[in-house]
Amino acid sequence: MINTAIILAGGFGTRLQAVVKDRPKPMADINGKPFLQHLLDYLVIQGINKCILSVGYKWETISDYFGSSYRSIELSYCIEDAPLGTGGAIMKAVKSVEESSFFVFNGDTFFAIDLENFYLEHHKSRLMLSIALKSMSDFDRYGVVVTDNEGVISSFEEKKYYSHGNINGGIYLLDRKLFEILLFPEKFSFEKDLMEPYCSKQKFLGVAFNDYFIDIGIPEDYERAKNELEKFTHQ
Repeated sequence: MINTAIILAGGFGTRLQAVVKDRPKPMADINGKPFLQHLLDYLVIQGINKCILSVGYKWETISDYFGSSYRSIELSYCIEDAPLGTGGAIMKAVKSVEESSFFVFNGDTFFAIDLENFYLEHHKSRLMLSIALKSMSDFDRYGVVVTDNEGVISSFEEKKYYSHGNINGGIYLLDRKLFEILLFPEKFSFEKDLMEPYCSKQKFLGVAFNDYFIDIGIPEDYERAKNELEKFTHQ
């Protein structure tokens, strides 16, 4: 199993300004501790022992709180002097990754999948990028990820109402060679500039899970997280 993860923790939290105000979105308070701490607690349970935090906006808030380790996880910081987009942030953080493959997590979403099962599916596929997909019903906040019978992604569909479908759950497994084959500028979007245009040229795997998922990007779900997250991180 892969033991290294990059966490994208540089978000401004534009839609949560009434809540986060003076801190990065992953530091939004959930029952007395930051959302990011809940995510790290989950990663401890899942066996991750090294995290590279990709940070930017008010990054000192994160480093002052967590320091160089949290429980059994070694922490390091990849600092964006200017916003690089999700793709640029990952590409810069990869320079600090020692393994050939690694997990990537969005610092404002929590998806309680079994990482070892995800890894086994990724390893079996021999592809360079796998995306954890969340099965959902009756939604319009997210676009849908379409896969074939073998789980290979065929397209990313736009946001609209869907009665059911799989969405991007914000957890990725990457082979570092992906950035050697596909060349990008310093600043780019992982979703819009890599995943969407290249899924028809490079095979990417989508692995669907039915596990608990929450994205704290809007106030309603932020409030819901306060009632729901504790049960996944108490170990």
